[in-house]
Amino acid sequence: MSKEISEKRQYTMKDSVIIKRLLIYAKPFIPEFLITLLFMVISVALGLLGPYLVGRSMDVINTSDIDLQELFLILSIYGIAIVLGSFFNYAQTIILQKTGQSIIYNIREEIFTHLEYQDINYLNGTPTGALVTRVTNDTNTLNEMYTSVIVSVFKNILMVLGIILAMFLLNKQLTLLVLIVVPFIIIFSFIFRMFSRKAYREVRANLSRVNAFLAEHLSGMKIIQIFNQEVAKFKEFDEKNTKLKRSYYKRILIFGLYRPTMYFLFMAATIIVYYFGGLSVIEGVVTIGVLISFQNYIGRFFEPIQQLAEQFNILQSAFASSERIFGILDSKPEINDQEDALELSDMEGKIEFRNVWFAYIEDEWILKDVSFVVNAKESVAFVGATGAGKTTILALITRNYDIQKGQIFIDGIEIRKIKKSHLRTYIGQMLQDVFMFSGTIESNIKLRNEDISDEKMIQACKYVNANHFIEKLDNQYLEVVRERGNNFSTGQRQLLSFARTIVHEPKVMILDEATSNIDTETEQLIQESLTKMMTIGTMLIVAHRLSTISHVDKIIVLSKGEIIEQGNHQELLKKRGHYYNLYLLQYQD
Repeated sequence: MSKEISEKRQYTMKDSVIIKRLLIYAKPFIPEFLITLLFMVISVALGLLGPYLVGRSMDVINTSDIDLQELFLILSIYGIAIVLGSFFNYAQTIILQKTGQSIIYNIREEIFTHLEYQDINYLNGTPTGALVTRVTNDTNTLNEMYTSVIVSVFKNILMVLGIILAMFLLNKQLTLLVLIVVPFIIIFSFIFRMFSRKAYREVRANLSRVNAFLAEHLSGMKIIQIFNQEVAKFKEFDEKNTKLKRSYYKRILIFGLYRPTMYFLFMAATIIVYYFGGLSVIEGVVTIGVLISFQNYIGRFFEPIQQLAEQFNILQSAFASSERIFGILDSKPEINDQEDALELSDMEGKIEFRNVWFAYIEDEWILKDVSFVVNAKESVAFVGATGAGKTTILALITRNYDIQKGQIFIDGIEIRKIKKSHLRTYIGQMLQDVFMFSGTIESNIKLRNEDISDEKMIQACKYVNANHFIEKLDNQYLEVVRERGNNFSTGQRQLLSFARTIVHEPKVMILDEATSNIDTETEQLIQESLTKMMTIGTMLIVAHRLSTISHVDKIIVLSKGEIIEQGNHQELLKKRGHYYNLYLLQYQD
């Protein structure tokens, strides 16, 4: 749903709105842009001297008595103008590139920060590859706009106006004849703009789809190979890749038609100048030098127009990318702090659900009128079939989602009245699918928190028995962790997850099927750790292995979003109810 809304916003965003928002990012760099504009004006003025000086030198050469001193002076001025023009062009290019990179640096940081605080629901509903495209490809397109377009457009407009003025000063009649082609330039440019905008949108959309497909399927390549789906997946990729190729072809075709059209108009203007200018030279109205100057000015007149077309090409690409970037930045989190949200100085860990109803999709209730109390430092396990609502309860405690009806309390405070960041500071989660960052064991446990000492980290690893395998590694705690921790076994990653949670000293610990992927030997290692961890704070456990929860203070049995039984292990066995049947299924031998 979030993705669809974002796509709709992209196709309805006005150019004026996009330009206004893009200029906001350039605002802190106004001094750099002003210096660039100054250098640009100087380089344009020096560039306009060239054709005039060439024509003037031809008039000197064309006389019967050549004044070598005047010719040397003209050529010297021309040479100095070229050198100075090159210097100012170099200076403005360097300033623009540095400024552009600084702007893109800020935009990338804003996007990443925005995504960090987005809801889990939004992140789950948007392909990772599409988000990566926004932060990398789309921002790079904006870099071209800031470095090649914003100032260069002014430069080219100034150049065109300067050339027209210079031609008027040389000969009004020839200038008016040349300007006959200008209306055609405007008409073809407008048509080009209309079609190229649509083409660039298609390119960006198809590129995003290809990146999203690659990100998902490269991560799941093992499954593709196991089920021999290489051919089927190649066909899917080929279909998306073909659409991307066709959209690129369409863009190339549009731009390819525009350039020859501009060249045709350039040649038409040149023919006009040579024909009517030649007649004027024969009649003695203008000199051969003026005609040559005119020819040079016409060449330079169409050069910035061609550049404007290319810059407009970049601008269309930047607008298409901007729409997609702003689509992300305009998506607001649904779970927000209240204005008067509290900052907790500490947490005891008492949790209460009071008549809680929750649904991911409207009217499809996952939890139905759920009520229970977990006292501080109490250990509670949630048991039930898949889809009963166990994991959902844990997600609501961390406010990954907000409930539709009822109330959730932490230490007697309604959970929505507590700042999310403070709430999550006191909660540690150990999940079934352990995520490890590229880096080292140390960086994955400390999460680069400089307040955590090495001694504290090592103690946490010993506490959960992770030190047994870590100390056998060549580099021990500095052992490299590859992408997603794929150089460690599932059990080892889970033990590292336990250590990571313990070292941050949470007041509420969540174990969401954290032992389901651990072998029997590793399970025995962590049973002792679990017993010790229960003394640290409140512990909430979701587990299918009943052996891991037989010693907890309370077991809550769920079925189809409702609580059907509560009690400790022995009490529930005596009831011979749902829990008793689950126990028999696991230990029937």
